[in-house]
Amino acid sequence: MTSTSSQRSRRDRPLRIGCASGFWGDSEAGAAQLVRGGQIDYLVFDYLAEITMSLLARARAKSPEAGYTPDFVKVISKLAPEIQAQGIRVVANAGGVNPKACASALAAALQNQGLSMHIAVVEGDDLSGQVAALRSEDTREMFTQEPMPADFLSVNAYLGAQPIAAALDAGAQVVITGRVVDSAVTLAPLVHEFGWSWSDWDKLATGSLAGHVIECGTQCTGGIFTDWHRVPGWDNMGFPIAECDPDGASFILTKPAGTGGLVEPATVAEQIVYEIADPRRYLLPDVTCDFSQVRLAQDGPDRVRVSGAAGTPAPSTYKVSATWNDGWRLLGTLMIGGSQAAEKARRVGEAILKRCTRLLGERDMPGFSETSLEVLGSEATYGPHTRTAHAREVVLKLAAKHPQREALELLAREFAPSATSMAQGITGFAAGRPSPSPVVRLFSFLIAEDRVKPRIELDGRAVSFEPAQVNRETTPAADTSPAAAAPPAASGSTTRVPLLRLAYGRSGDKGDTANVGIVARSEAAYQELRRVLTAQAVQDYFAHVTQGPVRRYELPGFQALNFVLEKALGGGGVASLRYDPQGKAFAQMLLDLEVDVTPSVLDTLP
Repeated sequence: MTSTSSQRSRRDRPLRIGCASGFWGDSEAGAAQLVRGGQIDYLVFDYLAEITMSLLARARAKSPEAGYTPDFVKVISKLAPEIQAQGIRVVANAGGVNPKACASALAAALQNQGLSMHIAVVEGDDLSGQVAALRSEDTREMFTQEPMPADFLSVNAYLGAQPIAAALDAGAQVVITGRVVDSAVTLAPLVHEFGWSWSDWDKLATGSLAGHVIECGTQCTGGIFTDWHRVPGWDNMGFPIAECDPDGASFILTKPAGTGGLVEPATVAEQIVYEIADPRRYLLPDVTCDFSQVRLAQDGPDRVRVSGAAGTPAPSTYKVSATWNDGWRLLGTLMIGGSQAAEKARRVGEAILKRCTRLLGERDMPGFSETSLEVLGSEATYGPHTRTAHAREVVLKLAAKHPQREALELLAREFAPSATSMAQGITGFAAGRPSPSPVVRLFSFLIAEDRVKPRIELDGRAVSFEPAQVNRETTPAADTSPAAAAPPAASGSTTRVPLLRLAYGRSGDKGDTANVGIVARSEAAYQELRRVLTAQAVQDYFAHVTQGPVRRYELPGFQALNFVLEKALGGGGVASLRYDPQGKAFAQMLLDLEVDVTPSVLDTLP
């Protein structure tokens, strides 16, 4: 059955969609806040990251009834009477690698309360059955061109919104999916309710942007905002609500009344640039989005209108995220206090690693395949940009990789002896020894869209589904947008200021690639940033961590620049030994960069 939502319009008033989770482990308070105070029509959850899938795959390997996020079942079963009374529908990727088990657990929890809901399951993202065929085709990692590893923990395609919308069409009150793109849980209700066509590219782009903005929970309502001092109520942060218009031209980003947080163009802008690459070609299974001309306007207290998203046909391939085990890792910390604490910490760390390398050799075991020593508190992550020369209290972080768990257990045992044989002032053993954990690496590749077959069940019965037949982009379209003229070189005197004076920033990750979005505080500041903040300047600043090229993209619609740093995270995720393996602090680091600007620009800043 092809979704009937593409054939007729069903709703002529705005739809309010609240997102209660930005990751597995987010606050359980979000769902209750939105249900009880958000006046929402849909409640959506985003739980899954690449590493989360591997953790869930390992859980299912131990128990066939595991492999989903149990938090979801707990939250929904508790709120079910209120959700039913208000007619709220729920969409979540809580199924992980076992959506049916998640649905069964929720149904059982509801039955225990004398309740029932129509629960749909979307599957088909698990491609582990195609690994042999893909290996025979010499499938390569899309970024590094490495061949497939011997075994995978998980192999999942990023599905789009079509099967979710079809499940809603079939009458589902709750839709539980496996791996889908984060924005799909928001786009699907919009298509279902408004009857948008799957070839209404601009509408699909607007709906996908709404999903992208709210998918990380409170990150768009003032959470992790650069100007943190202006954000009230961290103890009761408002979870986001996308109030979407039927015409698909814009939406309002807001939050429940009386909650903490801050919704203004800058908080929304930071989230738009979060974890994207080329903003003119943000690739999704349902649409290729262009966010470069997006406009943001205050539309009342804690309300921002977002408009200007454009779309073109989706690619003819789906992205697949696979994970695999590559040995073991250990990360442990010690606190060291007193005069010359940083110098003592470095010597302690070097001595522990040297001792363990010697002990491994005595056991006829190879040395560590990789090690990392960071002295936190001495601004070690800043590399040559450190400004702290005389810290008296630091944390030594040691990490290492090895093919054998036993080697890392030896390292864990050698942390404590440093307190009696090395520097004075070593402490921090109350939590006990660190434990080795598997190194989980990401292997991403593309697969033809017609090789991915989504499946839907509603209350345990199959729902017929065929994807809508729409044009797809078989080859990337040439960039025909005119190149923006470079601002003229500064004339006359200049003033040196930290980038923070001119801009907001937000950074994130995709595998081993980091992105840093910089949003100007004024139009004049944006033009100045275009002049002084080149890709080369950013590459030079992060030379101590970035091994690949840096690319710069412009978003003139809301005066932002996006920098993509390749090979910048030491492997990324739990494959990295760094204390910041996801580049979360990169934007804050870059905002300390001092730039020479025309003095008059400072008069334009708010």
